[in-house]
Amino acid sequence: QVQLVESGGGLVQAGDSLRLSCAASARTFSFSSYAMGWFRQAPGKEREFVAAITSSGSSKNYADSVKGRFTISRDNAKNTVYLQMNSLKAEDTAVYYCNVFLNYTDRWGKGTLVTVSS
Repeated sequence: QVQLVESGGGLVQAGDSLRLSCAASARTFSFSSYAMGWFRQAPGKEREFVAAITSSGSSKNYADSVKGRFTISRDNAKNTVYLQMNSLKAEDTAVYYCNVFLNYTDRWGKGTLVTVSS
């Protein structure tokens, strides 16, 4: 079973920064072989794409709403993907989920809550 564990969420003020981490269990899949992504789900809304990174980290993609403020990165030696979030806004409030598409199925962590007060 794939294990993805997110951490780093919390309550911050608008304009602050947070760094989220997602640790993957090395026993469950070959982390360095897969692209990874971050998604988020705000209260009452559908889950939406935030950012993605290729297996090597050479290519990254962002939602327009976070472009220029968020940075995705990964450390394959640590089986961890990160999301650096700067200049946070109230509309960034959501549960943030780590994602990997493995064996034709989306796999998710349990998420970490980010709350941005204005």
